[in-house]
Amino acid sequence: MLFNSLDFLLFFPVVVLIYFAIPKKGKHLWLLVSSYYFYMCWNAKYVLLLFASTVITYISGLLIERIRCSGYGVGRREALKKCIVAGSFASNLGILFYFKYMNFALDSLARVLAGFHVQLDVPAFDIVLPVGISFYTFQALSYTMDVYRGETYAEKNFFRYALFVSFFPQLVAGPIERSKNLLRELAVPKRFDFEKAREGFLLMLWGFFLKIVVADRIAVFVDTIYGNHAAWPGCYLILATILFAFQIYCDFSGYSTIALGAAKILGISLMENFDAPYLSLTVADFWRRWHMSLTSWFKDYLYIPLGGSRKGRLRKHFNKMLVFLVSGLWHGAQFSFIVWGGLNGLYQVLGEITEPVRDRLVSALRLNRRSFGHRLARMAGTFVLIDFSWIFFRAAHFTEALSIIKSMITVRNPWILFDGSLYECGLDAKNFRLLTISILILLFADYCKRKKIAIRKIIMDQDYWFRWLFIALAINFILLFGKWGPSFDQSNFIYFQF
Repeated sequence: MLFNSLDFLLFFPVVVLIYFAIPKKGKHLWLLVSSYYFYMCWNAKYVLLLFASTVITYISGLLIERIRCSGYGVGRREALKKCIVAGSFASNLGILFYFKYMNFALDSLARVLAGFHVQLDVPAFDIVLPVGISFYTFQALSYTMDVYRGETYAEKNFFRYALFVSFFPQLVAGPIERSKNLLRELAVPKRFDFEKAREGFLLMLWGFFLKIVVADRIAVFVDTIYGNHAAWPGCYLILATILFAFQIYCDFSGYSTIALGAAKILGISLMENFDAPYLSLTVADFWRRWHMSLTSWFKDYLYIPLGGSRKGRLRKHFNKMLVFLVSGLWHGAQFSFIVWGGLNGLYQVLGEITEPVRDRLVSALRLNRRSFGHRLARMAGTFVLIDFSWIFFRAAHFTEALSIIKSMITVRNPWILFDGSLYECGLDAKNFRLLTISILILLFADYCKRKKIAIRKIIMDQDYWFRWLFIALAINFILLFGKWGPSFDQSNFIYFQF
């Protein structure tokens, strides 16, 4: 079930009304049933994988808690707990590996062996990737690790824990919640709070704007160019790549914002997943503000356990590169994703290595790092680096990405930006103007966010007639200019494939 579908617009109000109408004891059970129904709308049989991950990590948490409270010696307790954690990770990651990486691994093995003149007949497994498997697997595994570290309690109520793993607003594309937050939120049945519901509704409106007005409109142009990049060389590809940066941001941020808003209406707070990332001055800062739930997951459960920055500079660089390579692999079973992750890791390693040189250069040239021009130049430079890496993310495969980069460099056709040729790629002049306005609205909203200006609070502090007029205009704007309806295919969120 997609957020941008009529089914969800009927499903969600029913869930909310019944949730606040039934007794406290039944609230989490109702949300659990709703969440499983929400997931089963894609493919009912794959709910068994969700259930299996839930059972494994639930039992792991109870066993870890029991061992912690046992009379065994400290050494034996630690060894037993580590065995439980290893079993939980091995079984969950084994399921994830089979459904997401089996064909990729066998194909990669065959290519390596072919280099040694060994022929391997690889069977093709007809495996459908379950929606959201990477997200709920990581969320469930974080619970196992948190219980092991003593950072959260072992949930005794299976149904409440199952809701933590499957909570429908953030089930299939995050944010990847931590048990320290969401499990405690779900432990307390919520009463209807008008202020939270109003704030949640505004969040959902903003999310729908990002998705169906901005992201889906950009998708028409980007899909046309990338779908036949040989026919649209040079500046067509450059513009499409720039726009893809905004497409993936609005698509993914739109989903997260709708999820935050839906949860807020139910009285439940989820973690922020984006914080104006394209206004970042460095690549490292970008990754502190992009998909923050996944970035922090890798930091807490991979980077720090590897030693983080505690074992010297060389080890720190190695750990960072490894984390980003794994992050690339997490996004997809494809070499181009690994290159994308490696590039972002390399940017940061090189940034740290060259920092002293850059500091001396800024001092020698007497540049003011606080000036608007200097900050704007750094922001533009960061965007160019990130956007270049998006080529490998968006291209169908690695060789296609290289072909696209070659076309960008060798084909010089800047006139297509002015002679109307762009309007032959799926979007006419009016749609391009609307798209430009929408991106400016996005950048303004992100600027306000960075400056700690709460636009929603400003709106809610106005007189009632202004609030209702604003909401009515916003709804009509989304309905009028959004890419939806019977003449437009409902567009999946990009991160559903991960």
